[in-house]
Amino acid sequence: MKTMMTWRAGLLAALVAVTLPVAAQEAAIRENLARRMPNLPKIDEVRETPMAGLYEVRSGADIIYTDAKGDFILHGSLLDTQSRKNLTEERIEKLTAIDFSKLNTKNAIPIVYGKGTRKLAVFEDPNCGYCKHFEKDVAQIDDVTMYVFLVPILGQNSHEKAKQIWCAKDRAKTWTDWMQHNVAPSGDGKCDTKALQENIAFIRAHRITGTPTMVFADGSRVAGAIGKQRIEERLARK
Repeated sequence: MKTMMTWRAGLLAALVAVTLPVAAQEAAIRENLARRMPNLPKIDEVRETPMAGLYEVRSGADIIYTDAKGDFILHGSLLDTQSRKNLTEERIEKLTAIDFSKLNTKNAIPIVYGKGTRKLAVFEDPNCGYCKHFEKDVAQIDDVTMYVFLVPILGQNSHEKAKQIWCAKDRAKTWTDWMQHNVAPSGDGKCDTKALQENIAFIRAHRITGTPTMVFADGSRVAGAIGKQRIEERLARK
């Protein structure tokens, strides 16, 4: 029994010895960066990276890197040359992931191409030029159901168009006619448009600042019109 207790005590001491330096370094990083860079956003997390001596400093989904004392800062991507992975990109993808099952698709316009078994959500403004490019690309993809969440963020005209589209008898046709064929929506836009307000509240809560922004079934999200091939690659991910 005494031997077992001694072994446990030794293990605990070893764990404390490992933990204390890490905690001390985190404290030093937080203190020095806050003092030297008062305009730096609030630090949510400090953690070690796979690269010895390099620490990740996270504010929301924004990441910078520093040494153990916060004396130096690096801004950019951390690449693993062995696996050829962009560790920063993978980390941000995890931080910004959105649970697809929790999206309120009642606030979206479902558009089905082919069988529609694959799922994709996209946040778009009706006056977004990049969104129109995206719409033409996704129209060439077979077997996908796309949930379009209208987020009029580009001015008053976007609000008016979004209301006209949302209040149309056939929302999907009105949307694709406008985005793919430049047929302007008609109607007075008078109906319950609470969904548009909820969509805007959602993107603010999840720090979605540009359109189009896509959310795929695996929870990953991508900003910008990425083209047909990359959309296909994302849809194929499990």
